Amino acid sequence: MKNSEIEKNMFQIAAAFIEKRFPKGWGGVGVIHTQQGSYFTSVALESANASVLLCIEAGAMCEAQKYNEKVTHCLCVVREDENSPFKVLSPCGVCQERLRYWGENVLVGVTTDDDSLCFVPLKELQPHHWSHAYPKEELEHYQK
Repeated sequence: MKNSEIEKNMFQIAAAFIEKRFPKGWGGVGVIHTQQGSYFTSVALESANASVLLCIEAGAMCEAQKYNEKVTHCLCVVREDENSPFKVLSPCGVCQERLRYWGENVLVGVTTDDDSLCFVPLKELQPHHWSHAYPKEELEHYQK
């Protein structure tokens, strides 16, 4: 399957999941695609204590690790309420670090000025990533 098909599928999965899980009000979902062809979804962990919350896509990353599957794509989609358009959120710095486990070529959905669906490799988001200070072989055992 071509990347553009995967990316469109991911957006459709996210939109459908938001409409089902969050029929009213705010909603957000993370979708992960793996090299093995799986799609994993997750939502943000809710808690009265904001300091223990996790990002929307963290659960889907955990699922990929649980099943030992290599992540190829990550997408985070939100909407303000049931009458608002869907928006793509670029992964935060913490999620970028989490996704680096699968390498700098993981494709991530990013926020655009025209709300188009756009994916870029992690290395484009972090061209000066701290890992470049170390020989690749030193970090290989930390990557899948």
